[in-house]
Amino acid sequence: MTEQQPTALVTGASRGLGRALTADLAADGWRVVVDARHGDQLADAVAGLPGVVAVPGDVADPSHRTELAEAVDDLGGLDLLVLNASLLGPSPQPELADYPLDVLEQVYRVNVLAPLGLVQTLRPLLRPGVRIVAITSDAGAEAMAGWGGYGSSKAALEHLGAVLAIENPQWRVHVVDPGDMRTVMHQEAFPGEDISDRPEPETVVPALRALVDGDHPSGRYRAADLIPAVTS
Repeated sequence: MTEQQPTALVTGASRGLGRALTADLAADGWRVVVDARHGDQLADAVAGLPGVVAVPGDVADPSHRTELAEAVDDLGGLDLLVLNASLLGPSPQPELADYPLDVLEQVYRVNVLAPLGLVQTLRPLLRPGVRIVAITSDAGAEAMAGWGGYGSSKAALEHLGAVLAIENPQWRVHVVDPGDMRTVMHQEAFPGEDISDRPEPETVVPALRALVDGDHPSGRYRAADLIPAVTS
């Protein structure tokens, strides 16, 4: 990690894990560029946080990715890229045989093509030792009924991360399954159910910081396997 003030870009930072991680990084002295589709929600999420630059927009839009790169360039480069923005798809989740293909195309555009497009756009700005953290799901590693659309998009993201790591050994590419969390997206995935027993996103942040601040090799990680290492 760079000795100068570190800089991160966190997508999908208006709520959930992206919001929690942004607050933690800002409190620790990082400069953080953030985005989300809803500018008002993003502004509320980062209000009062030092060193945070909000760039609202849709990460699936190439022009928005260029705006993010310009914000990063203004800060002199990037030490951490967190690919957190995701699209669940229909709620409740349909089986694949009934999945609207136009909706599935949009899920892939946000969950697969946009992260890769962002890496490509930011490539000249990635500092030595950069960490790239892609947020995945257990649905990306296991076949689950009703999760074929979202899950297959995360499986594709995981494979992209693995190949990027092989092709770019100078980067640390971490694919992270945060586990179930008490988030808006998780509630949308289980409409009408009580998810109050799920942990808050803030409980996952120490696992992400273990990867960001540590010396873990590129690979897939479960947050549950990382958190004991930082809390014991």
